[in-house]
Order: sequence, then structure tokens, then C-alpha cells
Amino acid sequence: MTAIKHALQRDIFTPNDERLLSIVNVCKAGKKKKNCFLCATVTTERPVQVKVVKVKKSDKGDFYKRQIAWALRDLAVVDAKDAIKENPEFDLHFEKIYKWVASSTAEKNAFISCIWKLNQRYLRKKIDFVNVSSQLLEESVPSGENQSVTGGDEEAVDEYQELNAREEQDIEIMMEGCEYAISNAEAFAERLSRELQVLDGANIQSIMASEKQVNILMKLLDEALKEVDQIELKLSSYEEMLQSVKEQMDQISESNHLIHLSNTNNVKLLSEIEFLVNHMDLAKGHIKALQEGDLASSRGIEACTNAADALLQCMNVALRPGHDMLLAVKQQQQRFSDLREHFARRLASHLNNVFVQQGHDQSSTLAQHSVELTLPNHHPFHRDLLRYAKLMEWLKSTDYGKYEGLTKNYMDYLSRLYEREIKDFFEVAKIKMTGTTKESKKFATLPRKESAVKQETESLHGSSGKLTGSTSSLNKLSVQSSGNRRSQSSSLLDMGNMSASDLDVADRTKFDKIFEQVLSELEPLCLAEQDFISKFFKLQQHQSMPGTMTEAEDLDGGTSSRQHNAGTPLPVSSEKDMIRQMMIKIFRCIEPELNNLIALGDKIDSFNSLYMLVKMSHHVWTAQNVDPASFLSTTLGNVLVTVKRNFDKCISNQIRQMEEVKISKKSKVGILPFVAEFEEFAGLAESIFKNAERRGDLDKAYTKLIRGVFVNVEKVANESQKTPRDVVMMENFHHIFATLSRLKISCLEAEKKEAKQKYTDHLQSYVIYSLGQPLEKLNHFFEGVEARVAQGIREEEVSYQLAFNKQELRKVIKEYPGKEVKKGLDNLYKKVDKHLCEEENLLQVVWHSMQDEFIRQYKHFEGLIARCYPGSGVTMEFTIQDILDYCSSIAQSH
Repeated sequence: MTAIKHALQRDIFTPNDERLLSIVNVCKAGKKKKNCFLCATVTTERPVQVKVVKVKKSDKGDFYKRQIAWALRDLAVVDAKDAIKENPEFDLHFEKIYKWVASSTAEKNAFISCIWKLNQRYLRKKIDFVNVSSQLLEESVPSGENQSVTGGDEEAVDEYQELNAREEQDIEIMMEGCEYAISNAEAFAERLSRELQVLDGANIQSIMASEKQVNILMKLLDEALKEVDQIELKLSSYEEMLQSVKEQMDQISESNHLIHLSNTNNVKLLSEIEFLVNHMDLAKGHIKALQEGDLASSRGIEACTNAADALLQCMNVALRPGHDMLLAVKQQQQRFSDLREHFARRLASHLNNVFVQQGHDQSSTLAQHSVELTLPNHHPFHRDLLRYAKLMEWLKSTDYGKYEGLTKNYMDYLSRLYEREIKDFFEVAKIKMTGTTKESKKFATLPRKESAVKQETESLHGSSGKLTGSTSSLNKLSVQSSGNRRSQSSSLLDMGNMSASDLDVADRTKFDKIFEQVLSELEPLCLAEQDFISKFFKLQQHQSMPGTMTEAEDLDGGTSSRQHNAGTPLPVSSEKDMIRQMMIKIFRCIEPELNNLIALGDKIDSFNSLYMLVKMSHHVWTAQNVDPASFLSTTLGNVLVTVKRNFDKCISNQIRQMEEVKISKKSKVGILPFVAEFEEFAGLAESIFKNAERRGDLDKAYTKLIRGVFVNVEKVANESQKTPRDVVMMENFHHIFATLSRLKISCLEAEKKEAKQKYTDHLQSYVIYSLGQPLEKLNHFFEGVEARVAQGIREEEVSYQLAFNKQELRKVIKEYPGKEVKKGLDNLYKKVDKHLCEEENLLQVVWHSMQDEFIRQYKHFEGLIARCYPGSGVTMEFTIQDILDYCSSIAQSH
């Protein structure tokens, strides 16, 4: 163990300026025996630090390493387990309990004894030693001045004092005076002892010589003690005299303390009173304004606003603890509550009267707006009401019940007012759409039945110009009028009638302007009202409301916004939702009226859905840029869905009309009606959708329509009896190709190429079919020649065949002189002319193609003659130039 202790001191503790005092070989209790050492160490530098260090042998070698160290001051308990019997187990209580088993009881006792000594010396007995033998501790109790803590090693270090220079010099002189001081230490020690005895004797003699001086000193001390006794008596008398003064001073001090405490309390009381007076005192002017202030004038409104703010500040003052127990405070709070209730009732009553009066005032101006397509301006009313905005904010924060009641009353009054205005506005729009103006122009072109409808529509106006008819009656009239116009125009199939006339274009332009004016009037009206509601009712903040509006229960589920069902209240989660609900209640008639107007426009002319789709898309896009969740954006979006459905219905109707078209069996087909109608639709749509936001809808419609046109052109061509199929396909696909090339519709580029290909294919097919074999016998002859060549006979040997010799060839050629060829071409021209229609003007194109095909056949015959009858001198009786002349002459003659 000594060798291990020396090795640990050298390798581990000396480099850290520590000294190893005790060591014990231990292992943890209850586990595999894995030995380690617990070491008690102290630092060599002051202040001294005492530690218990766990040292473990390294797994990779024979050297030891420091594993963990605990400060001795953190050791709370040392438990030796048994103070009587020998037991190698012991516990050390640091931040947790460490259980150890020593290799021997002697090592354990030595280690615990060292810990106890270190505790006595440096920690002043802070550690509790449990189950430790008292004998073990008594052996370590220090005796005398030179106590030993750790076997004398540490004490020797602490008591060792280095010799100073003088002491070293004296020792050197002494050793120089004794020559054998070094060689004979015992003789030198005896000499020093004798000299010490001599000195001790001299000291005793000196003490005995000074006895007289000691007696004198003792006498002086006795006298001094007597003087001290006298002084103590005087001090006692002085203390008795001062005792009464002290009592009086204590009373004065206590009195001063009470006076100071009273002053402090008075200052605090004054501060509390000033606080209450400054914060809970309402000026008489404010009280008068709240009780009697004029809410009709601007000056009175300002005074009431200031008074209401002051009242709110007084009521919301943060009272300190105990203030609410004061009677005066309770009375003042009750007074404030009475003032608030009184002013809130007065304000709510006044604003309700203002709402009612506004309804009457606006009703008086409806007559002048009923003739013009404009909506009344509510700006003056909003401007007057905005003077009360701050008071509304005050009412909202102080009495939400009355605020909510005012909100409901405002919606009730304004919804009725707006309903009258908007219905009258839409009546005027419907009258203008059905054409009550410009009667002379319309009556001159409309059938008698439609004129009667117009006269009946005129009866909707009273003598003052105010509309008296209902929306439903006007819609009924509009349906009859629309039906008559449809019967007149044959559902857009009769391209020569009104759908293609200048009158129809003018009607559509007029409808477009009226519809745009309707939207342009509604949009600022809704935006202005929404802005006013936000400012007046202070609803621009996005935060939860303390109450829930239930006015949505009054809304009509079938005609209001699609965001809620009939009779179901909308939950209000924010003030923005509340604004939207108020707008829905106030303008609940806008969406059904717009839908009625859209239905009327669609009945007047289904092409009006194109105008409405563009206008509605633009206004929805504008509204969504401002606020995607606003009432206007939502309502217009819902109406846009209806317009889009009407547009899709218009496209579906046109496709259905294509499928239902019937052609005459006695006359040639020409350009089909739905092909011309597609041209009209595409031209109109391109002009309408020039800069539209919803171009995608039109592109989808184009795709559906053009597919329908392609399919039904082929269907009609297959059913045609008078006109050849190729002619129907050629003419109509040529017309489609020309239309798409002129309009340059990007989404139909593939269809344009397809139309061109179909036109080209059927032109070639028709030319080949019509031209047939103009030189029939010559064709049969050369077919036989080609058959012999195909059988393996060489071309130059064909002339030796009996049926195909030179004489037979000359005989066949003589049957087709130039005169006969020209006659056959002339008959062919007349036949083609009967098949083709004049409006597409394809006769010369077809004739030129036939000329090229005939020349191609002529060249083929000449090639066969040159190869199969070389050197025979046999030629046709007409030339290519003759063919060109014949074709040109026939074309000019017709």
C-alpha cells in the first residue's frame, strides 16, 4: 500500500499541487468487484482545499487516472455501518449516497480517522460521523499546543519556521568556535547543554535580584484598584441620575415617532383623496352636456363626445385596493352609471330618429331617379351620421346592448330603403333593355305582336314617371317579347334575318351599355355603404366581438348569399364578418335582382351572355383586388356563376341546334347555317373578349363549338342527296378555315390546320370523282398496257401484242379529237357549277384543280406511248396547250 501511495502522489497529486494524506482500497457494494482507491488530499497552497478523490486503474495500461473528486465541504455524513463489530463497509453522503466496501477494516478506520481530523481542522465539525467507534475518534483528539493531525507530517510542516539571517549567522559563529561541532556532534551537544544550564542559572539570579521592583509594582497595582473602585461608584451614581433622563428621552422619541407616523398617514390620505378627486370628478359642463346636450348640432355633438370620453375615463379609472369600500366612491360610481344609462338612451333614441328620417328623405328623391338609370346618392346622409362615429365607439365600449340594437335598427331601416331604390333602379334598367325608348325605330322593325308588348310595357309608367309595375310582370312581358324575337330570327339559324342585322348589333350594344351602367352604379353604392359601416360602427379592427349577431335569420335563404342557408344565422367570429353580415342584410335584394336582370337579358338574346360574362368578370376581378372576402366581391362572384351557366347554356343550345338542323332534299346545300352562325359567334366573341379577364371560358366554348361544327358538317354531308358529300365538306371546311384564318384565334390553331386539311382532301377527292375518265377508251387501252407490263412483258415489246399494237392505238386515239375533248370538258364545267354554291365562290378553284388533274392524266398517257411504242410516231390529236385553251375558253364563256 505504501508503494501505491507513493506512486499516486508522484503521478497524480504532485502535478496538481496536492498532498495525499490517506488512502483506502475499495469497491462498490453489491456489484462486481472493480477495485479503486479513495484518497484524502489537501492542496499545498493556501487557502487549503480538502478533497476526496476517486482514483481508478486504467483499462489500457498499468497507470492510474483520476476519475472523480468531491470537495470535503460537500460531505454531509460518514456512516461506518457498525461501531462495535469489524465491518469493511461504509457510506459517504455527498449529493447522493456512495456505498463502499474496503479491502480491510484497518484501512477503513484509518481513512475515516483522517477524514475526522481534516473535519476538525478545516471544517469545524460540519460532518456527521455515524456508527463510528468513539475510541477511534478519541485517538485522534489533539493534546497540547503541538497537536498532530496526520501522524505529525502536516503539523511538522505547519510548525516549521525557516531560520532568519541573524540566527544563521549566530549558528555559524558557534560552530566555528567549536572545531569538532561537525566531527563530534555528541560532544558539541554536551557543550551546548552546559552553556544552556549556565544561562538558566543566570536568568534565575536575575529574577531573584528584581524581587524589590516586583513588590513596588504590586503596591502600585493595589492603589490603582482602589482608584478604579471609586470611579465605579461615581459612574453608578451618574447612571442613576441619567436613568430618569433616559426614560424621558424614550417618551419623547416615541412621541416623535407617532407624530411622524401621523404626518405620513396624512400625506398618504391626501394623496388618495387627490387621486380620487382628480380621476373621479366629472366637470359640471360635461354633466350638463350628457344630460341636456344638443345631439343635432355640430357643436352639441362635439360637447357630448368630449363629455362621454371624460365619463368613460372616470368610470375606467383603476382604483387602488380599498377604494371600492368607500361610500363616496360607491356613490360616485353609481352616479356615473346613471349618467351613462341616461346618455346612452338619449343617444340611441336620437340616432333611431335619424335613421327613420333618412328613410323618409331618401324616399322623396326616388321619383327623380326612377326615370334615369342612376341610384340615389347617400353621401350626405353618411356625412351627417359620421359626426356621431366617436359616440358610437363610446356606446360600443360602454353599453353593447344598445349598440347592438342600433345596429339592428340601422339594418332594418336601410334594408327597406335600399330595397325600394334598387328595385326601382332595376325596373328602369329592364324597361330600357326591352326598348321603351326609341319606339319609332323599334316599332318599325318588330312584328305586330311585339309592338303590343311594347305598348303594354309602357303602361308600367305613371303620369309622374315613377315606376308602378312589378318585377314579375315585367319579366313576363320580357319573356313574351323575347319569344317573339326568337320566332322572328329563327333561333339564330336564319342568318339573313334579324340576328345579323344592324338592328340586332345595336340592341346588343345598347344592352351592354345598360348592363355596364347597372354594375357601375351598384359597385360604388356598395363600397360607400361598406366604408360607412366600417367607420360609423367602428368595425375595421380584426378581433373577436363580445356578442353574436343573429340578424342573418331574417335573410332569405333562396336569394341571399350562397354562404349561408335559409334561416341559419351566420356565426360572427370577427368584426370583418359582422360587416359582411350587415351588408348581406342591407343589400339582400341585389343578388336576386341581378339574377332577374341576367335572365331577362338572356331571354332577349342568348348572345347577351357574352357581354355579361365579360362585364361581370371584370367587376369581380376589381372587387377581389380590393377585398376578396367583401360583400361586393362575394355577391358579384355568385352572380358571375349564374352568368357563366347562361353562357354555357348558350353554347349547349348552339350545339343542339347544329344537331337538329335539317337540309332540303331538292336544293343544293351550300354553306350550312350553323357554320355561318359560328362565324358570327366567333366574330362577336372576339370583339367582346378582346381584353377580357376570363378568356379561358371563351376558349373552352370555342373548342366545344368547333368540335360540334366539325361533327355535324360531316353528318349533314353524309345525309345530303342533292349535293355530293365532297362538295358539302369542301365548301364548309373552306369557310371554317377562312373564318379561323381571319380571326386568328390562338386556341383553335390545331382546328384551323385540320379544317384546311379536310378542305384540301375533299377538294382532291371531288376533282378525281368528277373528272373520272374523260378519255374512257384510251384509259381502258392503257390500263391493258400497264397490265401486260405488270405481268412481266417488257415495255418495248408491248407493241407486238395483237390487242395492243400500233394500229389499235391509232384507232383509239382517232376517237378523241380536240372537238370531243372540249365538249366533254364543257359538260363537266356545267356539272360542277350546279354542285357548287355561289356564296363560297370555289368554282374557279375547283375548275383549275380539274385542269391540273386532266393534264396529269394526259402526261401519263404520253409517257406510256413513248416507252411502249418508241419510234412509232403516234401522238395524241390534241396538246397540253389545247387543254389549257379549252379550259380557259369554257371558264370565260360561263
